[in-house]
Amino acid sequence: MKYPIGIQSFERIIEDGYVYVDKTHLVYDLTHSGGIYFLSRPRRFGKSLLVSTLENYYLGRKELFKGLAMEKLEKEWNVHPVFHVDFNGGNFKNAGELEKKINFIISEWEKQYGLTGHAEELGLGDRFTEVLCAAHEQTGRRAVVLIDEYDKPMLDVLDTDVTLEDRHRNVLKAFYSVFKAADKHLQFVLLTGVTKFSQVSVFSGFNQPKDISMDARYETLCGITQEELDRYFTEQMAEMAATNQCTPEEMRQTLKLQYDGYHFSKKMTDVYNPFSLLNALDSMDIRNYWFSSGTPTYLIRLLAHFKENMNELTGKYYPPEEFIDYKADVERPLPMIYQSGYLTIKDYDMRRNRFLLDFPNNEVKNGFLTALVAAYLQPRKQLSNWIDDVVDALEAGEADTLCTLFTSFLASIPYTMRRKEDETEKERYFQYTFYLIMRLISVYTVYVEKVQSQGRVDCIVETPQYIYIFEFKLDGTADEALQQIEDKGYAREYATDSRKLFRIGAVFSSETGTIGEWKTVTNQ
Repeated sequence: MKYPIGIQSFERIIEDGYVYVDKTHLVYDLTHSGGIYFLSRPRRFGKSLLVSTLENYYLGRKELFKGLAMEKLEKEWNVHPVFHVDFNGGNFKNAGELEKKINFIISEWEKQYGLTGHAEELGLGDRFTEVLCAAHEQTGRRAVVLIDEYDKPMLDVLDTDVTLEDRHRNVLKAFYSVFKAADKHLQFVLLTGVTKFSQVSVFSGFNQPKDISMDARYETLCGITQEELDRYFTEQMAEMAATNQCTPEEMRQTLKLQYDGYHFSKKMTDVYNPFSLLNALDSMDIRNYWFSSGTPTYLIRLLAHFKENMNELTGKYYPPEEFIDYKADVERPLPMIYQSGYLTIKDYDMRRNRFLLDFPNNEVKNGFLTALVAAYLQPRKQLSNWIDDVVDALEAGEADTLCTLFTSFLASIPYTMRRKEDETEKERYFQYTFYLIMRLISVYTVYVEKVQSQGRVDCIVETPQYIYIFEFKLDGTADEALQQIEDKGYAREYATDSRKLFRIGAVFSSETGTIGEWKTVTNQ
C-alpha cells in the first residue's frame, strides 16, 4: 500500500495509486448546500487535500472520482472557474510580503481573463472583484474560491510584531471583502485555517462565512475515523502487529491511544490524526510524528503571557464561546490551544451546554508538555533520558532512586526560572513544576491532584506491580506530608490491592529549588 504522506494533491493521490480514504460523499453534501464556509482544523489534518479535492470536483474532472462515492452522487459535472489561494508556503514575517504575494496571484488571474491596464488604480479587493465578474461573464458559470490556511499571515507574526499583525489583518480584510461585493458571481467559497479570528478580524469585512468547524455533519471531513481505519487498513494493522510482536487488537488499541481522540462536534465521533496514523502504518513504528513535524512556537509565546497554568486549563468544562472564537488577546490562549489541536472535546454536558477539554491523545499530551517543560523550566538535563530513568525506577519499585532523580532534575533548573518573591507564587510555581513533571510520565496510570472523598491527593502513580502515593510540601516536613496521606485516607481505596504501595512525603525547598526532604513508607 502506498501512503500519501505529505501529498496534498488529490489528482496525484488518485493518478499515482496512493490510498485515498473516500470523503467525497461529504464533499458532495457540502457543495450542494451552497454559500461561504469556514473550516478550522489543526495543521497537517487534511485541509489542503480537501481543498484540492474541491478544486478538481469544480473543474469537472470526473475521471479522478471513478470508484468513489462522488461518481454515483454527481450527475451534472459542471465546470466552474476556480480561484485557489494557498498561504501555506509563504513567509509573512517581513512587511510587504503579504501584499506582494496577493498582488502576484491577482496579476496572474488578470492575465488569464484579459484584465490589464488599470490595476494600479484599484485596491486588491476591487481587482479581485473584477476578476470574478470577468470569469462569470466569460464562462457562464459562477466562480469558486478556495483559500487554504487563510490565517498563516497572522500566525507568522502573532505576538512578535503588533504593527505588522494589524497591517496583515487590514490587507486580508480588504482582500476578503470581495465575497460581499461579488456575491452574485460566486458559486462556492471555502476558507480553511487553524484558528478563527473573531471581532476585530479579517472576517468583519464581508458576509460572515458559515463556520462548519463544529458541525456534526462535517466533523469527519478531515482526519480518519475508527470505522475508516478498520475498513481501509486492517491488513496493515495486522502486519504492524506482527512487526511489533503483539496481537492485532493490541496494535489497534495502541494506535488509538497514541493518535485517536479528536472530537469536533457534540456527536463525539472519534477522529485520528491522519498525518501520524499514516506515518505509523508506513514505518510500522509508534512515534510522535505530528508533534515532531513542527513546534507550536506561537503557543509557547502566548503561554508566556498567560496567568494560568496548563493544569488549570485541562480537564475542565467550558461554554463554547470561551474556546471556539479567538479574540486577538494574548491573555486568552485557550481558543488557540484548542483550535491548534493541542486540546480537544472529551465530553459534552447538554443540560449546561458545556464542553470538557483535555489532551486528545498520548502523542499530543507528551509532545506539548515536553515543549512546555523546556520553555517554562529550561532544565539543563535531557528530558527524554530523564523520563526513561524515572519510568525504570517506578517499574523496579526503587523509591530512593526516584528521590535522586527528582533532586537532580530540579537542581538543573536555572535559579532565574524559579525566583518568585510572593509566597503564593512560589507555591504555585512548585505545584506547576510538579504537575508538568508527573504528566510527562505517561507509560503508567498517573493521577495528578486526584480528588478523593476526604481531599485531593497530589499524585498517584500505578504500575503493574507498585502503587506510589505522593504528597508534596513547600518548605514543610516530610513527616507532615506522610501524616496528611494517613489523615486523609489517600491509601484507603487500595486496601485490598495486592500491589506493593509506597507512601512518599517530599518537601520542595524554595531556598535551594530542589528536594529538601524525602521519606518513604511501604505497606510491606
